[in-house]
Amino acid sequence: MMKLKEKVRCKWAESHELFAPYHDEEWGVPVHDDRLLFEMLNLEGAQAGLSWLTILKKRWNYLKAFDHFNARKIAKYDKAKKAALLKNEGIVRNRLKINAVVENAKAFLAVQREFGSFDKYIWQFAVGNAKAKSELMSKDLKKQGFRFVGATVCYAFMQAVGMVNDHSADCFRARVEL
Repeated sequence: MMKLKEKVRCKWAESHELFAPYHDEEWGVPVHDDRLLFEMLNLEGAQAGLSWLTILKKRWNYLKAFDHFNARKIAKYDKAKKAALLKNEGIVRNRLKINAVVENAKAFLAVQREFGSFDKYIWQFAVGNAKAKSELMSKDLKKQGFRFVGATVCYAFMQAVGMVNDHSADCFRARVEL
């Protein structure tokens, strides 16, 4: 009996059962949906100092806690809502990171107004050297009022939303046109 050849994935995607579907279906796939771009930017920010697995395990909780990353709703969060989020065990309970999502929502809406869409704004950083572009993206996002958007976070965001294809050479996704 002939065995079917298994998919070869990036090594990191084999280290936990949650990684394979994320790797196969999302990581590195170009995203042009403003809501999903906003979600991923904030999830990458939440990861700062933590592992992606921690955030991936909490992703559904983040979606529920932050109104499915509806920036219009989040921009209106008051002190009581932020205090409730600090008590939510399903997310990372870090005051700075929670406040960052609210500030990011306000900045996101301003960018949408100025550029027509967040997609149009953020994809301008996809051309050229990704490491250099992540630094430029970080500086510009901070100038726009975003928080938890350092160069490392921006590079991880670029990988996640398909602005760069960093699949390993032997990965079945490495040669997929993105």
